[in-house]
Amino acid sequence: MNLKEKIIAQSKLLGIDKIGFASAEPFDYLEDSLREQKDKGHTSGFEHPVIEDRLYLERTFENPQTIISIALAYPTKARDKVPRDEKRGQFARASWGIDYHEILRDRLGKLIEFIKEEAKNDQEAEQWRFAPQVDTGELIDVAVAQRAGLGFIGRNGLLITEEFGSFVYLGEIITNITFTPDEPVPFGCGDCTRCITACPTSALLGDGRMNAKRCLSYQTQTKGMMPEEYRKKMHNVIYGCDICQLVCPYNKGKNIHFHEEMEPDIETVYPKLKPMLSMSNKEFNEKFGHLAGSWRGKKPLQRNAIIALANLGDRSALPEIWMAAHDIRPVIRGTAAWAIGKLGKKEVDLWQPRLSSWLEEEPEEEVIREIKKALEMFEG
Repeated sequence: MNLKEKIIAQSKLLGIDKIGFASAEPFDYLEDSLREQKDKGHTSGFEHPVIEDRLYLERTFENPQTIISIALAYPTKARDKVPRDEKRGQFARASWGIDYHEILRDRLGKLIEFIKEEAKNDQEAEQWRFAPQVDTGELIDVAVAQRAGLGFIGRNGLLITEEFGSFVYLGEIITNITFTPDEPVPFGCGDCTRCITACPTSALLGDGRMNAKRCLSYQTQTKGMMPEEYRKKMHNVIYGCDICQLVCPYNKGKNIHFHEEMEPDIETVYPKLKPMLSMSNKEFNEKFGHLAGSWRGKKPLQRNAIIALANLGDRSALPEIWMAAHDIRPVIRGTAAWAIGKLGKKEVDLWQPRLSSWLEEEPEEEVIREIKKALEMFEG
């Protein structure tokens, strides 16, 4: 076997579900699209900020020759049933189990060590270099994976593989080793537009791009007040969004349980919402710190938990939400005011005076606006 064949064989032993090899040629065909997205304000701000670095590998890696792309499939259904004891939120499937960044870095690191070990007696190998990346790097993971033959980029902007649908994590290794590249996978959505139709915020543009700021996944990760138009639409999902994947025909019947570290703990990924409102930082880190969905910290998830309780109509949570109304953080107070407006309509005599009294003392303008809107709900 040549080195490429050995790497492919070893990847299976390392728990890598798909692997492909792409040329390190520029991704310059994406430049106009990326600049248009940025100019229109459709980017999330979580991307690498320098467009040229995302297109031209030689800007960040000397003499790039090949990109080795890998995919790991993750489960879509939990093994255990979700209890119906009280109102719960949920994390999107990409945040189940251990943070996928850690899992991918582990696999990429082991693959690099294997390549080095295979070539330790090769004098040329002394010059070989490797740069592993997960989605926090410069490259556009789906573009690399598509070029490497792992799958095609669907209308929802996600990589869709034949075996696992779009429920895959992606990572890559840039190297100065020259390998024969694999064939890219052609577009496979045909005339299907189910994901576009199903997107509750019309974030998908139809050509694989999106207005990221309209995506519910993005909205659940922001730290400020969530715009009101998105609050009801997130329902009880406190991190991420799976809607465009769940309606995709390529994902029908896909439920992979290859990796134990990706298996979800029900009490963690379908958490009880009321206890989240009073969690300490220590409690938060102990319960959620290992999830990819914890990367933005406690505040966005607590804000989302308040919204979810309102969306679920859980009036029993009003005492906890009222406690949140006294939080030091304006975002939590403002969201609590909105939730009280939604849930307190059957007890207007109790909540209207409380909100009116709070309004007189509240110093933050964004919270004042939410209190006033809540009071207007009672008048309606």
